[in-house]
Amino acid sequence: MFDLLIKNGTVFHNGSFEVTNIYLQDGKIALVSETIHEAKKAFDAAGYEVLPGLIDPHVHFDLELGLIRSRDDFASGSCSAIYGGVTTIIDFLEPTSNAKDLEMAFRRRMEEAKMCHVDYHFHATIKAPDGDLEAYVLKMKELGMRTLKLFTTYSDSGRRTSDEHIIELLKLSKKHEILIMAHVENDDMIDLNPRFTYNELPKSRPTISEVSEALKLAGFVKAYGGYLYMVHLSSGATLQALLENYPDIINRHFFIESCPQYFMFTAKTLKGKNGQLYTCAPPLRSIEEVALLRRLKDHVYTLGTDHCAFNTKDKRGTLLKGKPLGIGGIEHSYNVMYQVYGEDAIMRMSSRVAKVMKLPNKGEIKAGFDADLSFFKATQGQVIKKHHGRTDYDLYEGLPSSGSFDHVMIRGQFVLKDKKLLESTGCWLVAGGEL
Repeated sequence: MFDLLIKNGTVFHNGSFEVTNIYLQDGKIALVSETIHEAKKAFDAAGYEVLPGLIDPHVHFDLELGLIRSRDDFASGSCSAIYGGVTTIIDFLEPTSNAKDLEMAFRRRMEEAKMCHVDYHFHATIKAPDGDLEAYVLKMKELGMRTLKLFTTYSDSGRRTSDEHIIELLKLSKKHEILIMAHVENDDMIDLNPRFTYNELPKSRPTISEVSEALKLAGFVKAYGGYLYMVHLSSGATLQALLENYPDIINRHFFIESCPQYFMFTAKTLKGKNGQLYTCAPPLRSIEEVALLRRLKDHVYTLGTDHCAFNTKDKRGTLLKGKPLGIGGIEHSYNVMYQVYGEDAIMRMSSRVAKVMKLPNKGEIKAGFDADLSFFKATQGQVIKKHHGRTDYDLYEGLPSSGSFDHVMIRGQFVLKDKKLLESTGCWLVAGGEL
């Protein structure tokens, strides 16, 4: 006898929707079948689209930025995640330069994440390496991580990783079956003019800085092998250049992530009312570049949010210098991306993320997988309501809504029921498997 029967739902199974039943046992999906079997309890999902629990591969909860921290910590950020159907988040360790510091950063982050209400994982993050890179990779794997983030910019804060080290890390990614993640901007093309205002952010961090650096890194992957994942691609021009020059490696060895803000807003927004609230890095792009990104959207492999939320007062003032660059959005990510992708958003926010980030038993409604399920009620003629995070504004509020997540389940237990949050504690996930 199964623990729970979820019946009559329109289930996203094997890449498409079908009306079927899901049987749960010991927190796992035991069976997906149209037939009726005995179960201790039943939940009627009629009228709901039952999705695999969504996975956000790119969040910054409780991020230390010198004089300020991002406003959502693991508790508030994960509550917002649940309302957005997200059952797993992947955050980042603070940047470190050697294996010893990496382990200390991991221990600190694990302590901070104890309050997380969804399952969680971390990306290791490297800066200006001063130790043995293979030792760093081996320590990362020992700690249960298979993804390593680096920056090609931010030399002003000592976070940039040199081309020489990037090439070595790509070789190690092939040898040790890990994924190198990169914040991709050409540091030499970024202008940190202290007189720039916030609406000059696209001038400070121009599109060409992303395009040129992306092509260079793709060239490295082509020449040296390995696996690289470009975080937060911001411009259709970048994607077009990659497809024209390196079509054979895109989303095979060079994976592309983008974020809702780059589909939904444009650089023109920075010049409008409260434009300072839309500042992020890389910045919002031109209307033409956003339109191109939408046309080429099928070549974006995954969708993350880069959730890094701040309050209105944190972004006050007209000068760009000193302004925290980041916006929130985890609660609305599926809602708004459904407007762009339809049901094709699902795999970009679940199974593909689990595969490339090496998270076993996540991202699919399939026997043997964790029973992470999000129940979406599609609606029309509604708008997005205020979020459940800690910030005092929401950039997506008032935009058209695709629907809402009324119920969410993690490992067979409801964490959201009838839109009411229930007590829950997330688990640390160990990465494994092959790309």
